[in-house]
Amino acid sequence: MSRKPPSVIAIYPGSFDPITNGHLDLIQRGARMFNKLIVSILRHDAKKPLFSVEERKEMLAEVIHVYPNVEVDSFDGLLVDHAAAREATVLLRGIRAISDYEYELQMALMNRRLRPDIETVFMMANEAYSFISSRLVKEVYGLGGNISGLVPPSVEARMHRRLSKTKHKGA
Repeated sequence: MSRKPPSVIAIYPGSFDPITNGHLDLIQRGARMFNKLIVSILRHDAKKPLFSVEERKEMLAEVIHVYPNVEVDSFDGLLVDHAAAREATVLLRGIRAISDYEYELQMALMNRRLRPDIETVFMMANEAYSFISSRLVKEVYGLGGNISGLVPPSVEARMHRRLSKTKHKGA
């Protein structure tokens, strides 16, 4: 039986394009549970992100500075390799609905097969944020909908600036 490390480091991975209040809720709760929480942005340009990884790091830094044990990082490749490199023993994943669970279970089982020493912890989304996804926020905002309360105000301001630039380019 392996011994519990003196401090538990967790990785909360995602695209965070953009960060939502649902993400922030998990970060706040994860910060209480773990000695260190690393919010890690997946570098996956095939998804055609709205914001660059650097911009997403800046947005995250703006809203997580109140949590001294939380830091921002980015990675590409296998999540479990990134976690091992950062000495993390836990992967934190949010679950909003049954459909999330099915996907997350597959990923957790594969990650366990690749690195049995790294555990996946599922955290249920706060019901107030259970319907929010970055994809949906971008879609609603792009169609002129109100996203107040779904993302931090600083993120909403960045989205407004980005959308304004896009509209001016297309005009």
